Amino acid sequence: MKNLFFAFLIVTISISCTTNKTSYEDEIKLVQYELNLQYADAEESPLTAEDLKTFKALEFFKIDKNYKVEATFELTPNTPVFEMPTTTERLPLYRKYGIARFSLHGKEIELSLYQSQDLMMNAEYEDYLFLPFNDKTNGTTSYGGGRFIDLKLPSKDSKTIVIDFNKAYNPYCAYNGRFSCPIPPSENTIPIEILAGVKAYGKHH
Repeated sequence: MKNLFFAFLIVTISISCTTNKTSYEDEIKLVQYELNLQYADAEESPLTAEDLKTFKALEFFKIDKNYKVEATFELTPNTPVFEMPTTTERLPLYRKYGIARFSLHGKEIELSLYQSQDLMMNAEYEDYLFLPFNDKTNGTTSYGGGRFIDLKLPSKDSKTIVIDFNKAYNPYCAYNGRFSCPIPPSENTIPIEILAGVKAYGKHH
């Protein structure tokens, strides 16, 4: 029944998004409902079996378009491949692909975007960039281990990239300690609160 409920919500939002009245809020609500559907599915959910029994929905910050920013984008060619630390001994290989710079709430922010060396070998994910970050909400209203955003490579000649913090999600470690999750590099610490995206889950701050 729970899955049917989420499926109904997705269909409802999807229909809304195909009309001429499509709004930014509709787009983000669809992302949120799809995430909730995934987390409610025992076969896909990172939740523990115990938490899954009582799961209703993830908690999100209020949707705020101000947290969708257009950043200048600078490629960083020939950067070395490095081992990104994780919550376990696993050390996945990444390369800094570029730097995004933007202004938010009066602060000039610079973030590194990374490319997984494993995923780039997969045709489905070869245009995938990874943005892990920390901010001032860590350990209070958001997960203490930081959050992630998935991005697509901008076009070859593009000098900008859109970063939407309303699509920020928690690493699986926020829900279940059996997962191995990348730890955001210190260079991606944002000096303000990012009041957008997924909040901390229950006791897992």
